[in-house]
Amino acid sequence: MKPGKTMEELVIGEEASFSKTITEVDIAMFAAFTGDFNSMHMDEVYTSRTRFGRRIAHGGVAAALAPTILDNSLPGLGTLVQEMRYKYLAPVYPGDTITCTGKLIEKDVEQNLATVQFTFTNQDSSGVIIGWAKVIPPKKSA
Repeated sequence: MKPGKTMEELVIGEEASFSKTITEVDIAMFAAFTGDFNSMHMDEVYTSRTRFGRRIAHGGVAAALAPTILDNSLPGLGTLVQEMRYKYLAPVYPGDTITCTGKLIEKDVEQNLATVQFTFTNQDSSGVIIGWAKVIPPKKSA
């Protein structure tokens, strides 16, 4: 893989996107990894009586698409995350295709910190999550 963009190479306004269909396997693996077997994610009978009407994916399943953008393209390989924040707007259901788009909105050259804003939409273009990350872009290779 080629190295990620340095602070000098990053341009305010540049974007990168990644899409993934959230599967039953994704939800089961996330539950197994985190130990979060909440009925909202695992029990169709229980969730049929909730306001969602069916199971929803863990918030972290869809939110995990943001680091894919940071690590692979914006800024890319060698990026370190200092801070991440998410706001959940709507549920993500098994079978939803989520597109996460990251946009560089701020550069602090003095502290070598870049801010990336994320929007997550489903296959209907409805917003499901917004988020932000402060990241440390890689330094130039020697």
